[in-house]
Amino acid sequence: MAQSSALPVEQYNFDIVRKFMIVAMVYGVLGMSVGLYIACELAWPFLNFDIPALTFGRLRPVHTSLVVFGFGGSALFATAYYIVQRTCQARLAFPWLAEFTFWGWTAGVALGVITYMAGFSQGREYAEFEWPLDIAITLVWVCYIVVYVETVRRRSQPHIYVANWFFMAFLLAVALLHIFNNLAVPVSLTKSYSLFAGVQDAMTQWWYGHNAVGFFLTAAFLGMMYYFVPKQAGRPVYSYRLSIIHFWALIFLYMWAGGHHLHWTALPDWVSTLAATFSILLLMPSWGGMINGIMTLSGAWDKLRSDPIMLFLITSLSFYGMSTFEGPLMSLKSVNALSHYTDWTIGHVHSGALGWVALVSFGSFYHLIPRLYQTKLYSKTLVYVHFWLATIGIVLYITSMWVAGIGQGLMLRGFDDYGNLAYTFIETVEFMHTPYVWRALGGAFFVVGALVMAYNMVMTARASRSEQAALEAKLAAKLAKA
Repeated sequence: MAQSSALPVEQYNFDIVRKFMIVAMVYGVLGMSVGLYIACELAWPFLNFDIPALTFGRLRPVHTSLVVFGFGGSALFATAYYIVQRTCQARLAFPWLAEFTFWGWTAGVALGVITYMAGFSQGREYAEFEWPLDIAITLVWVCYIVVYVETVRRRSQPHIYVANWFFMAFLLAVALLHIFNNLAVPVSLTKSYSLFAGVQDAMTQWWYGHNAVGFFLTAAFLGMMYYFVPKQAGRPVYSYRLSIIHFWALIFLYMWAGGHHLHWTALPDWVSTLAATFSILLLMPSWGGMINGIMTLSGAWDKLRSDPIMLFLITSLSFYGMSTFEGPLMSLKSVNALSHYTDWTIGHVHSGALGWVALVSFGSFYHLIPRLYQTKLYSKTLVYVHFWLATIGIVLYITSMWVAGIGQGLMLRGFDDYGNLAYTFIETVEFMHTPYVWRALGGAFFVVGALVMAYNMVMTARASRSEQAALEAKLAAKLAKA
């Protein structure tokens, strides 16, 4: 189990953790709301109101950047800075540099959103920022690495807990991915062209795109899981040895899998076959990690009846297992022939993004909030409300996208008795309207759940301030009497 701190709580730098957690929730609510709006645009296209900045093409990268980098990235900064201090029993190194990472990351995401809506974009999946922002983000990331690694170096514990290994792999891999995918030739302050061309450009993009999922949205959040699940459960990790095997297998296998996004394209067949092979192999470490996390509750299963935070964490692991089974399945060429270019892929992405990334982040934040504000959580009931809103929303979302995507794929592959296409493209679009409405409803449930959490968080912070003020008043009264 991650050991408790030998240092007094006040000696840690929790202020930076609070800041990142707050901005994560702000960006999360904004990004999820934008996602809901563009889901509604797909169901009811008139909602773009013929305003260029509100069109799906511009708002879609706004949504992905806000939720992946604004919410997910800030959540990782917050939890990484917390975990490294607690497991290393050392104060965060270079507090001024950590402060710079906060303002640099927050401003970078905000500027990215503004430039997208203005129409400036590289048009690269999860990497749409133009080159000046890419350089700025690189600088912030290097500072993040320096702060984190130096804190590990200053540890008072001889052992480096496994969560820190996942975070360090994430820091290094994301730096490499970001730099090489964004190699470009600038032609102006707001426009650049990729250094690569044709199929090499596509291969570089999906080497980045899939590994951004693998290291940003998986490895780092596994680091989060390996700390908060044992702490919340009050149990040691089920198998520490398995966690080490999980780490090395995942880190080695993930880098090779990106080519499965390019089946049935100009990519050489051997490259996509290799990518599919590694994707299938990824099932083993992924499920090993899921089993390790869930089995950490051995001897403490009763907590699922009484602890809503544990519900978030264990449900997130269940979705992690499901999405890491679905991913290798979709990497098979025969399955990919049906799923490629359909909304099944969107359902798969969101089963991981909402079910795994968001739920484990929410659970970790609920664990952190009372500790960061040194008070009780405002409402345990609201945590249950949030859990069920989020879970219902995810199920509605992914099932509607499975229906839309598989139905769409079957219609596009359907032939009549004469060998002609049985359906026109517009007929597939008409078919998807109803699943799109259900997808928007699922998104609405999820956004309302996030708003419930934000309210619970604000009220907890207010209670903390009130308690602190009362304590100070009591102390002042005692001093006055003395």
